[in-house]
Amino acid sequence: MSSERRSSWTLAALAAPCLPLAGLGLPLVVYLPEFYANELGLSLSAVGAAFMGVRLLDIAFDPFIGGIMDKTRTRYGRFRLWFGIGIPILMLAAYMLFMARPGVSAGYLWLWLLVIYGGFSIATLAHLSWGSVLSPGYDERSRIYSWWQGGNVVGMILVLTLPPLLGLLGVPGHALGVEAMGWFIILLLPLTGLLALWKVPEPFIVRPQQRSGLREYLGLFKRNSVRRLLAADLAIGTGPAITGALFFFYFERIKAFDKAEAGGLLLVYFIGGLVGGPIWTRLSYKMGKHRALAVSTAFYAIVTAGALVIPPGAWLIAAGLMFLIGLPFSAGPFLLRAMMADVGDEERLESGADRTGLLYALLSGTVKIGSAAAIGITYVGLDLVGFEARAADSTSGLVGLQVMFLAAPAVLSLLAGWIIMNYPLNAERHAVIRSALEARDLAEAAPEFGAQPKTSEEIHAVTRPAQ
Repeated sequence: MSSERRSSWTLAALAAPCLPLAGLGLPLVVYLPEFYANELGLSLSAVGAAFMGVRLLDIAFDPFIGGIMDKTRTRYGRFRLWFGIGIPILMLAAYMLFMARPGVSAGYLWLWLLVIYGGFSIATLAHLSWGSVLSPGYDERSRIYSWWQGGNVVGMILVLTLPPLLGLLGVPGHALGVEAMGWFIILLLPLTGLLALWKVPEPFIVRPQQRSGLREYLGLFKRNSVRRLLAADLAIGTGPAITGALFFFYFERIKAFDKAEAGGLLLVYFIGGLVGGPIWTRLSYKMGKHRALAVSTAFYAIVTAGALVIPPGAWLIAAGLMFLIGLPFSAGPFLLRAMMADVGDEERLESGADRTGLLYALLSGTVKIGSAAAIGITYVGLDLVGFEARAADSTSGLVGLQVMFLAAPAVLSLLAGWIIMNYPLNAERHAVIRSALEARDLAEAAPEFGAQPKTSEEIHAVTRPAQ
């Protein structure tokens, strides 16, 4: 596989499925828990337990499916095949969850959360791994995952515009806004998925299958670079997940905004994330991915604390601050995933095995732990301090709500910056690894071409993209 720069059209096609996938991921954290508690009448504890429990169960699925992806060999590639399998599963489960009516049970919520998170694991793990094999270049991987994160943020922005847009059109009811999000996901998944499958290649793997199961999954924890990335990803991911889970409660009950105004603030937050993506990409070119990430975590902690002083009802002030809080939103997700692609090279050099699926299964696990903790612990915690989700005039538990919304994300962000600051797998170290890999690949491939070793371009011609 060559290290040439991928075209923007190819990366746009790769990023296209992020629109419905992020349009699904955001409501699963922000809208659906509140929807099932407020609109459908399930208790906060029941909702929190379901979302946390299913997320934790789903973690065990990641090494299983990641190992299968690593061992898959088809004419369509490893990851493209599994990505296509995940799409119809998500479409069915999205319909069942987003179109639910009052009277559903906690068992119904558990069942369809299990299905949707299973499909989500297959599709997102395949999608992330697919992006990692498009280029071996240190900076090019930042560019690839910057496009990926840009697609995620655009998807979030689009799905957030649906409830206020329905309000402007005179369509009443929060439940209808949730249904509109569901149809957005169901309709876009096949369209964008087919575009990616059509336009984005996946290089064939000519190496034989390697053992890739639970033992190998757990063995990756021995690697220092893996442990650091996972710890940083857990801290970085949990903070914004807490923000998302408590967002409407905080801005409605503490800052006196109505749901439409709070939804507008969330939209501004993600617009900040879209604007910030290219900033962190450029900064990573200049100072390395890990240092750019550390800067973003410090910035996030500082501006997040500023949400405490937003005057109640002052929407413009709140919007300006939410834009600043959103600027570093994109940095963690795309930089950490680009860094994990570099770890894949390190692992292949030392073990001789391609563990791409398992490595991204590890990252998928930290995302799930973080989002499960964000909903499960915070919702159960709110219940314990006496917060009443359906009693708009109640002041019980408001101090606890503010502490969870402001302090926890800031502290977690600073912790992530400290973890990643002296990360050892920098651009210089990665260049040495790539040189060693290319030399070994040339030596192993030379017999296929006769007695004389061939150039890297000739070798790469063998691993042609799947059509």
